[in-house]
Amino acid sequence: MTDLPSNPSPILSAAVHAAARRSVLCWLATVDAQGQPNVSPKEVWAIADDQHVVVANIASPVTARNIAQQPKVCLSFVDVLVQKGFKLQGTARTVLPDDPDYSKWAAPLLVMTGDRFVVRSVLLMAVQTAQPIVAPSYWMYPETTTEAAQAAAARLAYGLKI
Repeated sequence: MTDLPSNPSPILSAAVHAAARRSVLCWLATVDAQGQPNVSPKEVWAIADDQHVVVANIASPVTARNIAQQPKVCLSFVDVLVQKGFKLQGTARTVLPDDPDYSKWAAPLLVMTGDRFVVRSVLLMAVQTAQPIVAPSYWMYPETTTEAAQAAAARLAYGLKI
């Protein structure tokens, strides 16, 4: 019998949490019952704990319908300046306001939205895998590619003064 580690690493590690905090948007990919993919940007989302991501359903009828038909999803986010992020895969379900767990899952989203948006439901993702997303420059030119250099190039390309 193999001994299991007493404290396995969380799927959503500290590195994933940090990258998420630096990412403004995420993209949530779903498929409908016929297998037609849909990718939708989401601006109100958060990592809820070491296994779950929550996304506000503000204006996402296609995404919510797809999740009801096929719960497999993929969520990606990237810090556009350093060009690194993560791809998360798992399953999702919709948590409605009358669900007993709604308050728990909606809490971080409602802090972000305040009175600005109505959160129709929470799209709760149980994350099964987390894989890094890294711009090809990092592995093609590792000796000259740094986060600082990538950020400087992105600022120049986008005309940012920050």
